[in-house]
Amino acid sequence: MKSIDINKITRPHILNLKPYSSARDEYTGMAGTFLDANENPLGSATDENFNRYPDPYQWEVKKALSPIKGVNPENIFLGNGSDEAIDLLFRAFCEPKEDNIITLPPTYGMYQVCADINLVEVISVPLTKDFQLNVEGILDAVTPSSKLIFICNPNNPTGNKLDEQAIIKILDEFDGLVAIDEAYIDFSDHTSFTSLLSAYQNLVILQTFSKAWGLAALRIGMAFASKEIIALLNKIKYPYNINQLTQEKALESLKNVSKKEKMVNEILQERAELIRFFEQLPLVKHIHPSHANFLLIKVNEPGKIYQYLIEKLIIVRDRSKVMLCEGCLRITVGTPKENNDLIEALKACE
Repeated sequence: MKSIDINKITRPHILNLKPYSSARDEYTGMAGTFLDANENPLGSATDENFNRYPDPYQWEVKKALSPIKGVNPENIFLGNGSDEAIDLLFRAFCEPKEDNIITLPPTYGMYQVCADINLVEVISVPLTKDFQLNVEGILDAVTPSSKLIFICNPNNPTGNKLDEQAIIKILDEFDGLVAIDEAYIDFSDHTSFTSLLSAYQNLVILQTFSKAWGLAALRIGMAFASKEIIALLNKIKYPYNINQLTQEKALESLKNVSKKEKMVNEILQERAELIRFFEQLPLVKHIHPSHANFLLIKVNEPGKIYQYLIEKLIIVRDRSKVMLCEGCLRITVGTPKENNDLIEALKACE
């Protein structure tokens, strides 16, 4: 088991911080006469009652999520999107202007944004030309002030899965936290790293309800980690960071796992259809392997094609200026009709 002393890598003032104690921290029961939180006792200005504060720790959602993910509720953090968990990792562990994190571009842009907001240096170690981890380069880049390594797997914007043994080597040899962002794990045949939580105290896994579960508008993300790390995130989050409506809809979704799996299978089928089409399209020079709900394709004149598709009211992402993604467009797998509209537009573009 890889063990670390969380206290040694946590910002000292966070360890000593006295968190805000909300009314629902002090009494967690569901029944009673609630005269403790200065709520409106008469109801809401809607047809439904949302006049009471929600559970600040979302225990019902965590209990429903626990058997699905194979993770104890105490090892789960729920945030306002996984972006909240990312930001809280900076606030808990990285001293501004002193510590650094390591990112592996091309990758998800919020790691850099959160670092910039928190005045934390970013050390970038690019992926290899086949979009895999440069393990020796990553470990060589580590300094005594390195607190976090962010690994997006499957990766965004490239869509590929990363070598599992390479990630394990980093977990074994890095004494800071390794945050594995698994936003697209449901679309991959790759096994989640949640199965290794008990073996690595320095492991944090990020997932989301936005993709496979189809709840992007509700903004709810997940983090899985040791109880000590989860306790720190709960200590510094806003008191009621997940609203009641979001908690209810998340619970409703967790009771319908079969629908989520059906949607995932349909998306995978549509992804395969798009790949078959792109393989026959002369303007597509390369299709990068995907374990996500999108495809990264290399084309001639990506900017021109991007603008042409906008004129047809089809919006994709131009990633041609991103490191190692020169000439590439990132295209989300849509509905059969949306994909057909894309296909017809690209045929006409020829």
